[in-house]
Amino acid sequence: MSYVFNIPFHGNIKLKHIIDKIREDVKLHTFWKCANVMAIERMGYTDHGPTHVKIVANLALKLLRILVGKQVKPSIVKNYGMKSEDAEVVVVLGAIFHDLGMVVTRTDHEKYSVLIALEFIEKCLTPIYSQEERAIICSEVLHAIVAHEEPYKTLTVEAGIVSIADALDMEAGRARIPFKAGKIDIHAVSALSIEKVEIIEGEKAPITIKITMSNSAGVFQIDELLKPRIKKSGLQEYVHVVAEITGEKERRIIEKFEI
Repeated sequence: MSYVFNIPFHGNIKLKHIIDKIREDVKLHTFWKCANVMAIERMGYTDHGPTHVKIVANLALKLLRILVGKQVKPSIVKNYGMKSEDAEVVVVLGAIFHDLGMVVTRTDHEKYSVLIALEFIEKCLTPIYSQEERAIICSEVLHAIVAHEEPYKTLTVEAGIVSIADALDMEAGRARIPFKAGKIDIHAVSALSIEKVEIIEGEKAPITIKITMSNSAGVFQIDELLKPRIKKSGLQEYVHVVAEITGEKERRIIEKFEI
């Protein structure tokens, strides 16, 4: 059985090999289904399954490729002498495994994600990497998984990217700040105010994250989740966030919000 799981590998043969393995992994896709049962059906939260991790992986790759294009060196290159294509493997694996622990529980899910992800990481990296390379990449991926949540500090470029990318899956109510379905509060109103998120090459900084909101309540989502993620990522000097309101019906409180 093969699942749809599209990631732009852009000539990265190692990444293509890994994506092909992920598409065929029935156990992994079943775990993602279980994560969504826990998150959506039992807790009333937003998606934490295959759609979420695919979005995060694509966003993370885009962030990484822009930074590499601007001569920012990934940590796996700086510390281990590996290549940018290996950094792409790290951010993709970090993205697709970061919420796997939701099959156990929401609290401390990042710790459970690390434990569950180990067998899948090893499977994905074999036989394209040597034993030593697999150990290095596994170490970097596990750090990215744990460091996507507070209070853990992100110590690598790749981990910072995964953490930011996770927060950016916020379009059309796909908020990472959990809110109960059907409940009207600032979390829900803020989440539903985010219309579009774009990542583009910037002028003030290498990356501009452009967020379109229908209502100024969307600022809560940006200020409470995205801003702290960027701050803790170690990448704040490379990222400029611009949020603009398009809704014409509300009484405008602000025109633009920037980080």
